[in-house]
Amino acid sequence: MFGVLQGFALILGIIGAGYLAARFRVVEGEQRRVLNNVAFYVATPALLFTVLHDSDPSIIVSPVILITSSAALIVAGVFILVSRLGFRRDLAETTLGATCAGYVNSNNLGLPVAVYILGDAAYVAPLLLVQLVVFAPAVLAILETTRGNQRGALVALGRAASNPVIIASVAGLLFALFSLPVPALVLGPIDMLGSAAIPMVLLSFGMSLRGQRMLQAGTGRAAVFTASGLKVLAMPLVAWLLATAFGMPAHEVFVATTIAALPTAQNVYNYAATYRRGETLVRDTVFLTTFASLPVIALIAWLLGGS
Repeated sequence: MFGVLQGFALILGIIGAGYLAARFRVVEGEQRRVLNNVAFYVATPALLFTVLHDSDPSIIVSPVILITSSAALIVAGVFILVSRLGFRRDLAETTLGATCAGYVNSNNLGLPVAVYILGDAAYVAPLLLVQLVVFAPAVLAILETTRGNQRGALVALGRAASNPVIIASVAGLLFALFSLPVPALVLGPIDMLGSAAIPMVLLSFGMSLRGQRMLQAGTGRAAVFTASGLKVLAMPLVAWLLATAFGMPAHEVFVATTIAALPTAQNVYNYAATYRRGETLVRDTVFLTTFASLPVIALIAWLLGGS
């Protein structure tokens, strides 16, 4: 459990550094968007390529990942339904809210959880692949269609296909599938750029908190609470029910439930800030789920960890 606390402390420390940078005017106003854009268009594609090109694509079809991915799609669908009937948010905010409900922090929180609670870092690697190869391109394609392009959805989807995040993900997956070598002279700079992606995203998120109050009236708190509840409560419950119904071994039930309880990934805020859609909704949900997930994960470990 100490390793999980270290993971949370790491994230909150970098977010705090971003907040202080804005508080003391190292970065002011819209300048934070420069950092966010560098993260989105340069560092994140480099990170995705390095992660995927070293991966084993066959692990995407593991039973645990099929369960957690199904749980993500179910809670995302519930958010969409509630949004259409209750919040009446536009397509972009509905998409981002649904993504908040099901897109987990499988990297900088998922890894310590996998190592120190689940006992094996390999448990989160398949989910990372699914999110990068399937979920992220779908979300970005939808966000592209909301940019008001008058030439139609096909053009917007074409722009999505040229998105550097998607290009890097596809390229990394192809290199892994065909076991293509990457020269060290090429991989070195890519790897170094990729290592800057997560700190940049967290710093940008921290900067966005300056001058803002979380969960202010009139900012769509109902949508935030719905997305947060679906993420940290409903998704692990759905994962547990599915894993149990399919007769998975007790330890795999524990693994699937724990992974599903991870908080919303900061990458979702990166997408929202880049496309300037639903930023408050995503920011508040990421903030809330990051804190709320810790006691939920501890409870799951207590209830199921000895299975």
